[in-house]
Amino acid sequence: MRGSTHRRRRSARIVATLGPSSSSEEAMRTLFATGVDVFRLNFSHGTQADHAARLKFIRTLERESGRPIGVLLDLQGPKLRLGTFAEGKAQLVVGERFRLDLDKTPGDARRAPLPHPEIFAALKAGTDLLLDDGKIRLRVDSCAADHAETTVAVGGPISDRKGVNVPGVVLPISPLTAKDRADLAFGLEQGVDWVALSFVQRPEDIVEARALIGDRAWIMAKLEKPAAIDHLASFHSRRWR
Repeated sequence: MRGSTHRRRRSARIVATLGPSSSSEEAMRTLFATGVDVFRLNFSHGTQADHAARLKFIRTLERESGRPIGVLLDLQGPKLRLGTFAEGKAQLVVGERFRLDLDKTPGDARRAPLPHPEIFAALKAGTDLLLDDGKIRLRVDSCAADHAETTVAVGGPISDRKGVNVPGVVLPISPLTAKDRADLAFGLEQGVDWVALSFVQRPEDIVEARALIGDRAWIMAKLEKPAAIDHLASFHSRRWR
């Protein structure tokens, strides 16, 4: 393989995520030899120095093989999480009421802090909230700017700082956090080929990213929110590099 200029002739592309168990030079060389076309650098984990070292070897491998290798910078995106619980955890029971609010007091089986006013600003009665990767489902009964009263639709154990997802509404937040902007600037300086944008909700999110990226990399929109699917026609009507 080394020194070959032969390109792989297939339409599908294989993407491999680099992490602690796959980031040695030997592991990356093996992954590429067995068919990987693009290496994904997950900026939700690891340091910029970690990713820089991986990218440096990828470019060395690219020169050795004579084949182009794509590098995908996957930005973390916003992380919406609950606060803490007085005992570190609680058990939510189906049919019981559960309150979410901006009060930082540790929660229990009846309420919990949710330090994200942007979520309350977008909620309405009937909205579903998913906690802990969807393991818990809450149905909003009523809401205001600083709280929401919900009913537990799917119960179970919940603990400190679990993730919160609100799939049914568009949240008034940017897909790019301060961390993402720093990681993006770093990755572009390092010469990544693609930028994966998390938490895309609308075409304006891509416009925001493109203004920062310019023509230095391609953008991959991660369709993780139903709102993005609703706006697919708008995405297709524009030309993105």
